[in-house]
Amino acid sequence: MIELEKTYLAKELPDLSNAKHKDMLDVYIPKDSVHPTLRLRKNGNEYEMTKKEPIDNDPSKQLEQTIPLTKSEFEELSQLAGKRVHKKRYLFEHKGRIAEIDVFLGGLEGLVLIDFEFEKEEEKDSFKMPDFCLVDITQEVFVAGGMICGKSYSDIKSDLARFNYKKIDSKLL
Repeated sequence: MIELEKTYLAKELPDLSNAKHKDMLDVYIPKDSVHPTLRLRKNGNEYEMTKKEPIDNDPSKQLEQTIPLTKSEFEELSQLAGKRVHKKRYLFEHKGRIAEIDVFLGGLEGLVLIDFEFEKEEEKDSFKMPDFCLVDITQEVFVAGGMICGKSYSDIKSDLARFNYKKIDSKLL
């Protein structure tokens, strides 16, 4: 499957009081890889293993291969040495589209990324950034899941500063 998406840094949080959300845990392997492309994911009560690789060096187009896992398979595989990321994902409706708003927890607390997925390239290319977003960072490798896994906010602070990103207090949720 080919995934088409745009990723933004959040400027602020929209009203998420009625948005559905799930607790997510990602484990990227192998641990010693600079940018691992294999991910184990706990998404609420669903579990999967996914491999994502950019097509033609374009992070907005990725070949995504996913295998559903049982809870016991996930628990067994997640014991492997890997880089972890913990977040809450909110599903927020914006002008007929669903925004996936990832509010990071733990060492990355303060980071909020917003993804929009598209069916067609034309939709992706003509999409206008919402006002609660700061900047399109789709082409920025430093925020890819395989790159931020295992890192802390201070590890990516200088990259975020290039965009005048201000830490977002997730305790407001």
